[in-house]
Amino acid sequence: MTDKITPCLWYDTGQARAAAEFYVSLGLADSRIDATHTSPADNPSAPAGAELMVEFTLAGRAFLGLNGGSVFPQTEAVSFVIQTGDQAETDRLWNAIVGNGGQESMCGWCKDRWGVSWQITPRRLMEFYRDPNPARTRAAFEAMMTMKKIDIAALEAAADAAGQP
Repeated sequence: MTDKITPCLWYDTGQARAAAEFYVSLGLADSRIDATHTSPADNPSAPAGAELMVEFTLAGRAFLGLNGGSVFPQTEAVSFVIQTGDQAETDRLWNAIVGNGGQESMCGWCKDRWGVSWQITPRRLMEFYRDPNPARTRAAFEAMMTMKKIDIAALEAAADAAGQP
């Protein structure tokens, strides 16, 4: 690990590697497993010699997965935001996360099977926040509030019905 600050994700014992392997399989450029580390001594979550940490990179950012046990479950207070370029990428990532034991939520949010929250957010959705016509921004936002996985065409239709920029 060379970054000054590296987010550490706490997983139930033995789950960090599976989570990291899944994340790097999502097809985000510059993603990989960098290293694994075993526990040098017995600790509350693992005996000496058991895998304790997994260093991994997602889209060029370093993370650490810790096999910490079941004491601290994941929460929506922290989430990964992936800004997608089009509907195909939005669908691919959403389906990979939800279809691998995850669960859908609202407004582009979903959870993976380890409880980590993700926001699969098309860049187009974010562009509506900069639209000079507040009616279009509001219409796109209100449409998004009814969705689970974001549908870019439905956002466009809602904004267009509200008026041109």
